[in-house]
Amino acid sequence: MDILLLPGESLAGPEPLTAEEIAAYVVGAAVWAPSVHNTQPWWFSARGQEISLYADAGRQLMVADPGGREMMISCGAALFTARLALRSLGRIPETCVLPDPGQPLLVARVSWQRRAAAAEYERRLFSQVLRRRTHRGGFDPLPVAPDLLTVLQAGAERDGAMLRIIDGEGSRAVLAAVVETGERALRLDSAYAQELASWASPPGSSRRDGVPHTAYPARAERILPHFAGRDFAHGRRWGVSWSSPSAVPRSAGVDCLLTTTGDRPVDWVNAGQALQRVLLTSATCGVAAALDSQPLEHARLREFIRTQLSDGSYPQLVLRLGTVIQTAVSVRRPAASVLFASGGEHLGISHE
Repeated sequence: MDILLLPGESLAGPEPLTAEEIAAYVVGAAVWAPSVHNTQPWWFSARGQEISLYADAGRQLMVADPGGREMMISCGAALFTARLALRSLGRIPETCVLPDPGQPLLVARVSWQRRAAAAEYERRLFSQVLRRRTHRGGFDPLPVAPDLLTVLQAGAERDGAMLRIIDGEGSRAVLAAVVETGERALRLDSAYAQELASWASPPGSSRRDGVPHTAYPARAERILPHFAGRDFAHGRRWGVSWSSPSAVPRSAGVDCLLTTTGDRPVDWVNAGQALQRVLLTSATCGVAAALDSQPLEHARLREFIRTQLSDGSYPQLVLRLGTVIQTAVSVRRPAASVLFASGGEHLGISHE
């Protein structure tokens, strides 16, 4: 596992930090952002006190995400993490999202000129960057505190998105049914199934991207209401097994939609930033998140959710929040492999 050394450890010393050291540190944190199927569809360049974040079109899911919406959401999550890493160093990030219409893959430029001590909540969020894991399955019956949900909604609004709580058994059942419909439709698409399988690593794999077998259950859990999970192993029974599956259905958790008023690339990036804020804030309170985005990869089902469940706003992600003991293991490519100087040479320190 990459080990991101925090301020006061790797970066301690009598000399001020160089721009190169800050860039390597920030990217070392940003690569731990969540991404669709852990594709990690990004790369970075550094020049002086500025980092540029680019979407990596070579890692785009061309079948499931032909428009690049999920790719840009993933990059938005990396952008939020980079900003948070700068705050952990006492730097104030100045961010310009999609700064150049002629470079649609240039997601953002982030610079740092001013300083201010990080707030306590920023330090708490940053402490979860390496610890947070995407959950795939059901949750324990312990409820999520209403106060936390209020904080999460306010946080999403700060990043230009809305976190909508799906209340009522009827609405929750409808959302679960739409997720299941989306999963079934996608499983019938051979090109989609092949693409999904290409991002699932077999046991013993040394890959540093994709979804390892330790990140999902070998068998679908009984969840109430039922939310269908993706078949990453394509029927191979990879995944984590439980010796004695529970006869009692597990909770689906708190069902949520992350939405935006618009549906342009800037909205997708903002949704990604809001997503990472929600995930890290939840993690500080011992709450995990499951992402069920299958229906959003199907145009008609996404439109159904928009008109029937999100008051006309555009759904970007389906989330379920709950408490659970997590054993998932995730992987990331080293920062050195995705960080370049403006001239094209590698400019990173591998934290291994």
